[in-house]
Amino acid sequence: MAPTFVRTPPPWFRIVAVLFLLWGAAGVYAFYAQATMGPAALAALPDYDRRFFQSLPVWFNWIYGIATWGGLFGSVALLLGRRWAAGLYAASLLAVAIQFGWVFAATDLIAVKGAAATVPFPLVIFAIALWQLGVARHGIARGWLR
Repeated sequence: MAPTFVRTPPPWFRIVAVLFLLWGAAGVYAFYAQATMGPAALAALPDYDRRFFQSLPVWFNWIYGIATWGGLFGSVALLLGRRWAAGLYAASLLAVAIQFGWVFAATDLIAVKGAAATVPFPLVIFAIALWQLGVARHGIARGWLR
């Protein structure tokens, strides 16, 4: 078996990976803030938001964690030049789809707050997760990831 030749990625690849890492860190911070929300923070929320967070099923935080930590670890793997970044990004993308799919299909969030206030940012999150997976697959196809 011939040795695998790994090409050096272009500078844009590393820049995008660093931006993905920062995005992932922000996502993990948001996850941590929600997962550790104490009674005082919960009480400070408007009535609907407090009821919404209290009604989330237990599995929801697990999915949220997979979405955010998967993206962060995928970015670390991308920076390290590892092809398993694609698997982590795929898990993150699937978790994002489950998370927001459930929120929009099983709750009255859009009816209460309106689509303009609730839909755009989840679409951005989904698009970035899709972009992350695409970049990782591109890196694999180009031989930049081993």
